[in-house]
Amino acid sequence: MNWHLSYRADPRAAQIADRHYNRQKIGSPQFVPPGRCLVLLTENADALWVTSWPFTEYVKHAWAGAWVCSCFRNEGPVLSSELITEAVACTKAFWGDPPALGMISFVDRDKTRRKRDPGRCYRRAGWKVCGETKGGLVALQMLPEAMPAAVMALGSQLLLEAS
Repeated sequence: MNWHLSYRADPRAAQIADRHYNRQKIGSPQFVPPGRCLVLLTENADALWVTSWPFTEYVKHAWAGAWVCSCFRNEGPVLSSELITEAVACTKAFWGDPPALGMISFVDRDKTRRKRDPGRCYRRAGWKVCGETKGGLVALQMLPEAMPAAVMALGSQLLLEAS
């Protein structure tokens, strides 16, 4: 496992978030959309992942209810597809059973390195292209049946249930 549990205002994570193309306010201490989130950071702070789980009534895209990878940036030596697979496993461990629409991510083909297939690292991790947003972003999706088994991020704690 490469991922460590982090939080929405972790200064080390904010630095890498500042270098992501979808960053809204560079330098702001918080880098995660409002609502439920899971923030993962590698030990050396050279990769960042954020899963958001927006409430359906606030979603404006066609995949309302899905978990959303709202930020992924890898500046380290581990393959991005490996990090993506682990992040999905961590998300399942964090929130339990995935929603019916699984997880979605959006890639701006104009702001990523030129490739014949935008989102290649997601595709190598088993995600499928499922459409495009009104703004022209490529939508990639991983349905629940394709997701890896749940694995907790380093630094996570089990929750105890009262009986």
